[in-house]
Amino acid sequence: MIPTLRKHLAMALGLAALLAAEVTTAVAQPARPLPVERLRQDTEAIHALGVSGAQARMIAPDGRQSVATSGTADVRTGRPVPSDGYFRMASTSKTLIATVVLQLEAEGRLSLDDTVDHWLPGVVRGNGNDGSRITLRQLLRHTSGIHDDLPGYTTPEEYYQQRYDVHSPEELVARALSHPPDFPPGEGWEYSNTGYVLLSTIIEKATGRTAHQEIEDRILRPLGLDHTRWTGTSPTLPRPHAKAYQLFGPGALVDVTDQIPVDHENLSFVTTTRDENVFLRALLAGRLLPPRQLAEMKRTVPVSAEVQQLWPGGRYGLGLAERPLSCGGTYWSHEGGDGGYITLNGVTDDGTRSAVVSMSEARGDTAEHILAQENAASTLIDHALCAEGTSPTSKTQVRPQ
Repeated sequence: MIPTLRKHLAMALGLAALLAAEVTTAVAQPARPLPVERLRQDTEAIHALGVSGAQARMIAPDGRQSVATSGTADVRTGRPVPSDGYFRMASTSKTLIATVVLQLEAEGRLSLDDTVDHWLPGVVRGNGNDGSRITLRQLLRHTSGIHDDLPGYTTPEEYYQQRYDVHSPEELVARALSHPPDFPPGEGWEYSNTGYVLLSTIIEKATGRTAHQEIEDRILRPLGLDHTRWTGTSPTLPRPHAKAYQLFGPGALVDVTDQIPVDHENLSFVTTTRDENVFLRALLAGRLLPPRQLAEMKRTVPVSAEVQQLWPGGRYGLGLAERPLSCGGTYWSHEGGDGGYITLNGVTDDGTRSAVVSMSEARGDTAEHILAQENAASTLIDHALCAEGTSPTSKTQVRPQ
């Protein structure tokens, strides 16, 4: 969540004439922090909440990068957070899937007005669910009404029991369809991971290849995103990476690094802050989609009242969220959270300024902790995108106390 912020004060020295005398005095005005210093301060503020570790990277319009880290990558050893560490991409991968669907639409291989039944006859049926009434556009925008019911853990015991479980797409869809729809198609908004499970299957039907193969060939390789990788059912991450932690309650901080993502078929990507910045900048700069498809992606609707608490003023397009900036205008993003890793990101409308912050602890024990962590990360993104001027490539690190 982004609180209302004042625009940065201009850094200047004021000269004032005193009593018509020919004497002038230099008056120092409060200095505005340089973007890299503000990034360092905001990353440290995340650590100060109790988050074990964080890494942030912003890229200015001239291409210069600033990097900051805080906390530790391992609470036992105190080793520093790597500035180029891998983390699970989680739901940010939905933007990859949406981009591929829109590329296929541009190629005439599918239509956003196609129904789910057109591609997956009879799959979405039962308990009031009807795939003949749900379009691909509604799946992309989370307005399909399909209820979400992914497996997940809420206690340390459940984590240890479930972390290596493997779930098929068919199983995940069946869990969702055991519930009635949340609302008739197109008449509400609720986040639905299941909708993107269906979209990934539709990509495979339309191309004859898996969604992750299409993502690799259409997005990752052309952009040189060598550190964004599909990991499938592997429970581990490439090195370097910070360990991931989940706070379940007082004294219940658990290392949850090793686990198989629930939706391993579609969203099991790892990435880095550099790669995620490059992807979002390329997308908004029009390098991945023709103008008509990019404009369609950016046609948004309000998110639910519950999500508004995390994204005040937030709206959702096709695999892309729109949020207001304190300095005016809006930015585009898609955060992700899975297995202890929580990542927020943002890119300006023209794709020239971007920022990503990845946190390696999810403080999910109370609503207050969840909101405070979201607020701090959103503030970092807002400051980075509203920064005036550029800073040289630099790296700073806040050591754990």
